Amino acid sequence: CPVGLAPRNSSVAMPPPADIVKVAIEWPGAFPKLMEIDQKKPLSSIIKEVCDGWSLANHDQFALQHADSSNFYITEKNRNEIKNGAILRLTTSPAQNAQQLHERIQSSSMDAKLEALKDLANYSRDVTFAQEFINLDGISLLTQMVESGTERYQKLQKIMKPCFGDMLSFTLTAFVELMDHGIVSWDTFSVAFIKKIASYVNKFASDISILQRSLAILESMVLNSHDLYQKVAQEITIGQLIPHLQGTDQEIQTYTIAVINALFLKAPDDKRQEMANILAQKQLRSIILTHVIRAQRAINNEMAHQLYVLQVLTFNLLEDRMMTKMDPQDQAQRDIIFELRRIAFDAESEPNNSSGSIEKRKSMYTRDYKKLGFINHVNPAMDFTQTPPGMLALDNMLYFAKHHQDAYIRIVLENSSREDKHECPFGRSSIELTKMLCEILKVGELRKLTC
Repeated sequence: CPVGLAPRNSSVAMPPPADIVKVAIEWPGAFPKLMEIDQKKPLSSIIKEVCDGWSLANHDQFALQHADSSNFYITEKNRNEIKNGAILRLTTSPAQNAQQLHERIQSSSMDAKLEALKDLANYSRDVTFAQEFINLDGISLLTQMVESGTERYQKLQKIMKPCFGDMLSFTLTAFVELMDHGIVSWDTFSVAFIKKIASYVNKFASDISILQRSLAILESMVLNSHDLYQKVAQEITIGQLIPHLQGTDQEIQTYTIAVINALFLKAPDDKRQEMANILAQKQLRSIILTHVIRAQRAINNEMAHQLYVLQVLTFNLLEDRMMTKMDPQDQAQRDIIFELRRIAFDAESEPNNSSGSIEKRKSMYTRDYKKLGFINHVNPAMDFTQTPPGMLALDNMLYFAKHHQDAYIRIVLENSSREDKHECPFGRSSIELTKMLCEILKVGELRKLTC
């Protein structure tokens, strides 16, 4: 034929059909089988074809899974994720596997039981397997094992202790993975199970894997069930959590703050301030600065997120005071302003000095309120009727005056003697600074806790 012209009947290379995926399939003890999977065919037909190739009967008891570290089963829902060149594995079906593991974890042999729990922890990450295991009431079996576990083996302490630690770790891991799929409600767990998990936070503090999973379970319980929040709050205290922030494992620190955040988030409004006061008494801020933020390692994304959530929850406690106007008729509130005046000008005199006429004292007070930098010199209570910042500004001023008295007196005296054009009045500046900080820190704003 002439140069450049292809014979009329010659075949031109065409790309493979989009529905055909070329894979390798493994089976223990056999060479991998290279085959093309037609995505239009039912998965059961493909599995039967694979089984027939290796002369395996009962193809309905087999399944395909990814041969990578995930070991996830291939289903009709996820089969489109199979890529060309993927390596798959023929294995027992999820139902068969779940049934076998359900029996194996109840073995009387500790070695067999340990190996079964290890496999269960691995397989439970797969939602297809998880559904089958849960259908066998597997969650109840695991919780019963946790509830009875410690007492059951404590007589064999020397022999069993290392083995028991590993068994408990794999049991809790499997439980966490199974519950993460959202198939089972958290409302179904007993007080005995909650008490046991809470006890592990202290009992197994040196076992990182058990501690981490126990904290993860407590966080999920609190976040997913109001009833469980109340039960967990009775079992675990801030004092028990704080020591875990003082260690060196950032993952444990992250889960600890996550539990604190969860308890904070679910606490009734009247309990949140009480909880914040406890956190302050326990020096939480100082502990986080020393052991987390200034530690000799980078802060990972999850830790940064949990710290952000803690900040949001803490700052939002200020919203009530920020949006509360001062009541000029409230004597207790007016006494705070009197205290500011007393600390600034009467620090060395009697606090209730009543010498002089009422008119003279009023005149003196008006002069002092002007020096303190209020807009309304006669009735400075009126300066705190704007919200924001409301009473929060007065709270800040009183805190500063009491805890940094020398600096407070110096600032008031310096500013009261400056020329008007250079003045930085303490009262007005404090109110504006508080308002500005509330805006910057977004106090009271509803924000997505995903940052």
